[in-house]
Amino acid sequence: MGEKTDKRHRAALFRARLLEAMDKRGTSQSALARAVGVDRSTISQLIKGSGARLPNAQVVGECAATLGVSADWLLGLTDRPETATDIIANTMSLTEAPRALVDEQIFRWHQEAAGYKIRHVPAGLPDMLKTRDMLEWEYAPHLGRSIDQAIGASEDRLAWMRRTQSDYEIALPLYEVHSFVHGEGYYTGLPHALRKEQLYFLVETAEQLYPRMRLCLFDARRIYSAPITIFGPLLAAIYIGQNYMVFRDTERVQALTEHFDYLVREAYVTARSLPGHLRALWGEVAAP
Repeated sequence: MGEKTDKRHRAALFRARLLEAMDKRGTSQSALARAVGVDRSTISQLIKGSGARLPNAQVVGECAATLGVSADWLLGLTDRPETATDIIANTMSLTEAPRALVDEQIFRWHQEAAGYKIRHVPAGLPDMLKTRDMLEWEYAPHLGRSIDQAIGASEDRLAWMRRTQSDYEIALPLYEVHSFVHGEGYYTGLPHALRKEQLYFLVETAEQLYPRMRLCLFDARRIYSAPITIFGPLLAAIYIGQNYMVFRDTERVQALTEHFDYLVREAYVTARSLPGHLRALWGEVAAP
């Protein structure tokens, strides 16, 4: 059972926090009194009193609502001044995920996390490891005539991502690579020559960027993962289609980090052995 707080201490803390909230909000005693529905003298007593008496719940709640803080914080029951709604809004949000190359929001998150380790489970082959022809095949149906401009802007951003001091660790489902190699599923209709070129580029890039960029393959029959990107300790974004579900609170970011690290530990193909694995698939790229 927790230790009870002395009534005088709690009353003093309430007065101090009420005054702090008023100062930050720029609210006068008269304005607060009008909003709460009490006399100005009542607010004055709340601030300048010295006893152990606290106002009733109605007054505490109205003061908290007017000043944009939580009643629990005013009463010393928590050290976070935000309301529960604000806490949820600040720690979890939905952000639009446009059907495009490296979109502006994702790029801003990469910039914010520069220098931190980026962990990534992509929804398909990572854009930063695709050839220009592959990007055109994939995005032209959605971007139309703007495809060249979009790819040019994307290449600039991807070049920045490669130059940054962040380490990139990418975990990709094993079936994604095999579907690509055989031109199946999502990759149905992808020309044979383009698949050959892309596979070669993937091997070459994985070797060039290792160990700063590490790509491993996990067996989705044993371990499942939704597409997710974890930007160091700052935030984690789960891709759900038209939106990213974004978490910024430490506990959820840490939990998702542990999930990703488990994928790496249990990888079917490690980052070190990836180039050899991809070369072994070279002969499986089916001719037309």
